[in-house]
Amino acid sequence: MNTLVIVLIAAVALVAAYALYGRWLAKKWGIDPKAQTPAVKYNDGKDYVPTNGWTVFSHQFSSIAGAGPVTGAIQAAAFGWLPVLLWVLIGGVFFGAVTDFGALYASVKNEGKSMGMLIEKYIGKLGRKLFLLFCWLFCLIVIAAFADMVAGTFNAYTVADGVTQLADTAKTNGAAGMVSIMFMVFAVVFGLVQKKLNLSGWKEAVVGILCIAASFAVGMNCPLVLDKTAWSYITFVYIFFAAVLPMWLLKQPRDYMTTFMFIGMIAGAVIGLFVAHPTMNLPVFTGFNNEKLGTMFPILFVTVACGAVSGFHSLVSSGTSSKTVENEKDMLKVGYGAMILESLLAVLALCVAGAAAAADGTPAAGTPFQIFSRGVAGFFQMFGVPTYAATVFMTMCVSALALTSLDAVARIARMSFQELFSVDDMAHAEPWRKLLCNTYFSTVLTLVLGYVLTQIGYSNIWPLFGSANQLLSALVLITLCVFLKVTGRSNKMLFPPLIIMLCVTFTALVQRLMAMVRAIQNAAAVTIPAGETTWGAVFVANGLQLIIAVLLIVLGATIVVNSMRSYVASKHNSEAKV
Repeated sequence: MNTLVIVLIAAVALVAAYALYGRWLAKKWGIDPKAQTPAVKYNDGKDYVPTNGWTVFSHQFSSIAGAGPVTGAIQAAAFGWLPVLLWVLIGGVFFGAVTDFGALYASVKNEGKSMGMLIEKYIGKLGRKLFLLFCWLFCLIVIAAFADMVAGTFNAYTVADGVTQLADTAKTNGAAGMVSIMFMVFAVVFGLVQKKLNLSGWKEAVVGILCIAASFAVGMNCPLVLDKTAWSYITFVYIFFAAVLPMWLLKQPRDYMTTFMFIGMIAGAVIGLFVAHPTMNLPVFTGFNNEKLGTMFPILFVTVACGAVSGFHSLVSSGTSSKTVENEKDMLKVGYGAMILESLLAVLALCVAGAAAAADGTPAAGTPFQIFSRGVAGFFQMFGVPTYAATVFMTMCVSALALTSLDAVARIARMSFQELFSVDDMAHAEPWRKLLCNTYFSTVLTLVLGYVLTQIGYSNIWPLFGSANQLLSALVLITLCVFLKVTGRSNKMLFPPLIIMLCVTFTALVQRLMAMVRAIQNAAAVTIPAGETTWGAVFVANGLQLIIAVLLIVLGATIVVNSMRSYVASKHNSEAKV
């Protein structure tokens, strides 16, 4: 099948969903353009900052459009391209976009409260504590997986037969890494200029594009050739500052700049597919069981992850975006629209991978990021863009997909940890509680543990990330059901995705747990030539995941039970519409 046809079908379906279903939800729940949003009411210049709707959209899209849409869609294509396409479209429209929009809507209607605080209000204090612990553990997994991806992308060295040497892509990777660093520097410059001059519209766009151009000019001419370890350190230093600095100074301007780059990447992929319209070489359907991945249910649904539905998105919606929306009318495009665009990105990644596959259906070699990057870079070269420039641009783009999620999740993890131990009267709280709630201490502790988990490697931790991510979305949906019920709003559209995601995620987590137990059992009987067991490596690769998986299952099940009880006990329209 022609990839162009697939993209056009997906684009029409997604645009129609936004115009019809998205607007129907907005009308059903109620949006008041004249209402005072939390960003306006509690403007503190740090977290609560009234921001232009398109800038908030840029932040939302950049933060949620992480590695998931590319990595998940391409990996899941092992079951065939049709199941992936159907799940991306159905999941994106009726699951993911609804969850993202619902989380943003509930937060804005509740003074910008994070999902943890919303759970306390509608589920109870125990539910809040359990959810925040679940959320923090989940964030550790995201930090580990995505930081490992970024460091691996910029790594300029390779190991062959035990010998470390410069990789063929050393210059390209080093240039992309330097561009990324310059993005951070110019984001601060952009933020300061924006703060002083209060730019908007075309003026804001011009300054943002100039900062992007300057970043690429420096990076491409001054590549920074470093190994994976060094880039890992740099990545963690960046996300530390992203977690503690005011939103307007680093996070928002970088997201704004990154969105232009993502638009260029998506445009290049779309135009390339339109001009070349290559054949979809991946098989339509390979069966319900895959030798490497397992059974299609539930693996397909947790592997695609962010391209269809993601609990992480709701943390962004309620954790950062809800505190910057200056008018309720912007919520539809920020909450629902950003997810629709991400679903389109997943479809593009699937089609690029399909075009790169051999005629007999054999997938292209390399990681999903490499396949996508090479494919789109090839499209740019068709239009006369030099190979070096095209490759650097795409390497930067795929790394930015992970980085924009990393800086968001680092901030959310910090805030979740603080909320977990905070009390109403922090001024008279115990010294240990004040320490744990300290911004810098909570950030450092979170990032140190996240760094430890990077030693597992993203490929090993990805299945656990997908399962935990989808379970998080189910927990958010339960909370939204209670919120909509007590405020007299319709919640029937949430029950199908809620039930399905609960079945999917608990099945996947149990399967993952059993797989890790088997791996540990098998390793226990194996010894290396010196007679020492391989327990150290096995514990890092599987033991830590096993501990986290058990905690996630216990926490998730407890939260579900408590949430269901709260839902049954809650009274319809017991609160005035907020």
